[in-house]
Amino acid sequence: MKNSVMLTITSLLLLLFLTFHLAGDIVYGWEPGGLTNLVVMVVVSVVWLYGILVLAERRSGYIIMLLLSLFSLVVPYVHMRGKGVGVTSRLANTNGHLFFVWTLLAIGVLGLFSAILSARGLWSLPWRRSR
Repeated sequence: MKNSVMLTITSLLLLLFLTFHLAGDIVYGWEPGGLTNLVVMVVVSVVWLYGILVLAERRSGYIIMLLLSLFSLVVPYVHMRGKGVGVTSRLANTNGHLFFVWTLLAIGVLGLFSAILSARGLWSLPWRRSR
């Protein structure tokens, strides 16, 4: 499969799982469900979608996807360090939170894979534009 196709698929899945994750954070009370979260998520999502779909196979698109993929790796790190999923958290030993934890794992895997594919895409671009 072509690198750019894999990057598009993984980036779209990553964005989908991040929106599921933010919804879970709001439901469990770790994030406020206010206007600030809505505006930030919409702006980040639109920039990410623009990088994925419009700027595909361009340097700027690869940079957007690389930076946001690396940023997405912070999400599972923060939660696994104790905010929400650690042994002493409110989610420990309760039922019905499999999807929340699974999205964290999927975000970690897809974020790292997307970052690798973005870096490969940037590396394969010519450094100078031909006239």
